[in-house]
Amino acid sequence: MTHRRIRKVAVLGSGVMGSRIACHFANIGVEVFLLDIAPKELTPQEEAKGFTIESRAVRNRIVNQSLESAIKSNPSPVFSKKAVTLITTGNFDDDMSAIASADWVIEVVIERLDIKKQVFDSVEQHRKPGTLVTSNTSGIPIHLMAEGRSDDFCAHFCGTHFFNPPRYLRLLEIIPTPDTKPEVVDFLMHYGDKFLGKTTVLCKDTPAFIGNRIGVYSMLALTHLVEQLGLTVEEVDKFTGPAMGHPKSATFRTADVVGLDTLVNVAQGLSENATDDEAKGVFQLPPYMQQMVEKKWLGEKSGQGFYKKIKDEGGMSEILALDLKTLEYRKQGKVKAATLEATKPVADIRKRMKVYEAGTDKAGAFFRAMHYPLFEYVSRRVPEITDEFFRIDDAMRAGFGWELGPFEVWDALGVEETIEKIKTEEKRVPGHSGDVAAWVHEMLEAGHRSFYKVENGVRHYYDIQSKTYQPIPGAEAFVILDNIRGQKTIWKNSGLTVTDLGDGILNAEFHTKMNTIGGDVIQGLHKAIELAEKDFRGLVIGNDGTNFSAGANIGMIFMMAVEQDYDELNMSVKRFQDTSMRLRYSAIPVVAAPFAMTLGGGCEFSMHADFVQLHAETYMGLVEFGVGVIPGGGGSKEFALRASDEFKAGQIEQQVLRDRFLTIGQAKVSTSAVEAFELGYLQTGKYAISMNRSRLLADAKAKAIELADAGYTQPAPRKDIKVLGKQGLGIVYAGGSSMRAGNYISEHDQKISEKLGWVMCGGDLSSPTEVSEQYLLDLEREAFLSLCGERKTLERIQHMLTNGKPLRN
Repeated sequence: MTHRRIRKVAVLGSGVMGSRIACHFANIGVEVFLLDIAPKELTPQEEAKGFTIESRAVRNRIVNQSLESAIKSNPSPVFSKKAVTLITTGNFDDDMSAIASADWVIEVVIERLDIKKQVFDSVEQHRKPGTLVTSNTSGIPIHLMAEGRSDDFCAHFCGTHFFNPPRYLRLLEIIPTPDTKPEVVDFLMHYGDKFLGKTTVLCKDTPAFIGNRIGVYSMLALTHLVEQLGLTVEEVDKFTGPAMGHPKSATFRTADVVGLDTLVNVAQGLSENATDDEAKGVFQLPPYMQQMVEKKWLGEKSGQGFYKKIKDEGGMSEILALDLKTLEYRKQGKVKAATLEATKPVADIRKRMKVYEAGTDKAGAFFRAMHYPLFEYVSRRVPEITDEFFRIDDAMRAGFGWELGPFEVWDALGVEETIEKIKTEEKRVPGHSGDVAAWVHEMLEAGHRSFYKVENGVRHYYDIQSKTYQPIPGAEAFVILDNIRGQKTIWKNSGLTVTDLGDGILNAEFHTKMNTIGGDVIQGLHKAIELAEKDFRGLVIGNDGTNFSAGANIGMIFMMAVEQDYDELNMSVKRFQDTSMRLRYSAIPVVAAPFAMTLGGGCEFSMHADFVQLHAETYMGLVEFGVGVIPGGGGSKEFALRASDEFKAGQIEQQVLRDRFLTIGQAKVSTSAVEAFELGYLQTGKYAISMNRSRLLADAKAKAIELADAGYTQPAPRKDIKVLGKQGLGIVYAGGSSMRAGNYISEHDQKISEKLGWVMCGGDLSSPTEVSEQYLLDLEREAFLSLCGERKTLERIQHMLTNGKPLRN
């Protein structure tokens, strides 16, 4: 395979998708040209400034405004504001020649074939042979766009359908034409996965490809069920939310966010183009949705859809729900269902599906009425939209945020038992016949009982062509704890499992609620290091949960503080600090693999690892101020140590200390891995970013091996940390007083910041002095304990435990 390098990308079209795709390429360090049309007339503001239609600022107005609005949007499409410097804007008339230097041209203009063809005429004139050209269409057949193009263009042309927002949604559909070179397809599948962090799914050039074909079918099938089962908007959203392994926004809330018009466009396209689809009646909108579209109730963009936000008489915001019978908005009702209650204690999603399906109330009836036609539908889409059914599951997990794809849910319920139930289920959804595709029956007749199985730690799928189980392509690049836990577990307690990853590397996996850190996790980490030092070469701290760790178990701290059990509390905090220090000063390399929420103690442990291999989407921070304490697991000490290492001759040392101090004092949490570095939680040369979450553990394991191979030497605890004593304290106290005087912080905030300053300055030493880590840890622990004795701190902890939000008191 030829080695392509993607140095420059040209993105044609700067609308919502184009500008955000450009931002995501900039996130990974690629230079981007973002082009759009030049305006035909001046705005009054431009006229007032004396511009002409030829002025550069006017000609690039559309593209510049689009990019600016993308960068200001929330959540941000960029990892860091610095990424924007890699994007150069221009317009189709003046700057199309710039694409001659691009390695990949992505078209993201309006969904009209005639306009896309005009753009490709221009691309054909300027691109150099061998340049990739792809279209981000969501509905237009890819082969139609390639008609009339040169052989070289066709050989390098493909569909690349990003899901919105491209930074956060993991699905990237790759849709080749019969003329696309196989190596181009292989390259895009690999590049999307490794560099863009996507789940790349190979699709056939069929209407709406895979994600939207199945996703929109699933959503619209529900809209038909609602009337028959007499369900309300809020009931459907409760039933199809996290309990079912779907995102919080569930069904109708998602439709409001995406926009009803977008949903209707895809449905209309499917209704017209999926001519042989036995269930195409599903794509005809139910009457209430047709009326909503006529009234322009399109969701968030029009201010109302299935929900409407209003201000009540007291000026408080309230969200009303639409009554689908009367089409009037009303207060939301409380949703209660015994089946939902029964699913709550079941953490394992596969076991939860069984509980849900068995429900005898309307939640259970709804689960069955929704899933049985879905199983039938997806089985019949093979081989129409894909030859390998696992790609449908991949697309639904990555594009729609489902924890399990439809075939995985079917496996969880039992393939054969479910087929019997599908036959007898009442036919409520158009096209639901009561029977599944022939290949599923053939699979069962051959004695194969499930769509997937795990062999030797590798996941296999049933391959319809060969009628055997085959490893899922690319899966060997991933370490999936679910597949190896059990036979490879070496030690476990209620909070942590130690697993052998092979090649002499162990993994310590947290599995408490929100992966919070209590005594069991701390015991487990010491055990993991002890085992690794004895018989292994390195340790990874990583898990497959929703978040790496929400920090220390503050409930335990609260109990000890309320009971004034200070000896016990002192011991607990010391044990926490000792664990951080053990991670740093062990005989083997320790690699932390954080992702998503990495707060408090989770951040402190990462800061003490030899190396941090983190996912691009890591939200890292020392947030202890929010509960009225300072970081007590080594975090305050560590920031003093890092400030000391940054002091340079002739520089104002207090300034360096102040920046470090404010990061903790303002409880700053990074919005990306890049920002975690900018905030000082990561150190140059001691971290690397994995774009794809699925590759994180494998990357961390590879790093641990690399450190061990390089001849890892156990470091010695530091005794040379320069602290500023009274010189630094003066600034901290003065800053706190002026913030308090200006009413920016409360009296208690001031007290906490003075305690933090005391630790970071090494106490009130008369002059700058070199101290040891242990000296600072003792100060840190003392400050932490004294704050736990404050009533206002206890109020903050209690408020966080009961409301999940910080209290400012």
